[in-house]
Amino acid sequence: MARTDLARIADILWPADLPSYLRVWAVLDGARDDRIFGAVDGSRQQKCCLYAGTLPWQLQMAAPYLVELDREDKLTDIILRNGWGNAWGIFLHAGTTMNDLRKHLRSLIRVRDESGRKLIFRYYDPRVLQRYLPTCWTEELRIVFGPIHRFLMESHDSDGVLEFSFDGVQLKVRELGATARVRHEA
Repeated sequence: MARTDLARIADILWPADLPSYLRVWAVLDGARDDRIFGAVDGSRQQKCCLYAGTLPWQLQMAAPYLVELDREDKLTDIILRNGWGNAWGIFLHAGTTMNDLRKHLRSLIRVRDESGRKLIFRYYDPRVLQRYLPTCWTEELRIVFGPIHRFLMESHDSDGVLEFSFDGVQLKVRELGATARVRHEA
């Protein structure tokens, strides 16, 4: 990806008008690429695994990780340079602590199917979340968003950024990039 494209994406993730109480976070899916675990593990950024307990190394390598990002940090550069367009994870703006955000995000991982079986919901895959959010009812959106101000992720063609926000009544979807489009979802 060209450096200008990386800068454009970073400008969207860290807009000039981002309130000071909101921080930029990523939820990275270790199962998408072997480089993710090493990059997260080697980073000095605030981070945690979304799975609990002592994990075998194979699961540690494939687990989802919550990481607070800094625009100028090496980890951010690695994520944007290697992960953008490869569904490494999702980004979000939230004004809460890592512990509270981790607790919220963990609450979304386990779901039950129609027969009551427990399943892992891989919402942190941008291809999953961008299809899931528009199908949610208002109460589901309240649960999913919780303390999260907005979700951001690569667009379908990876050329732009999809932004999902919820105003308490409806989901708002914007595609940011070369051509910005605004859609309102019921």
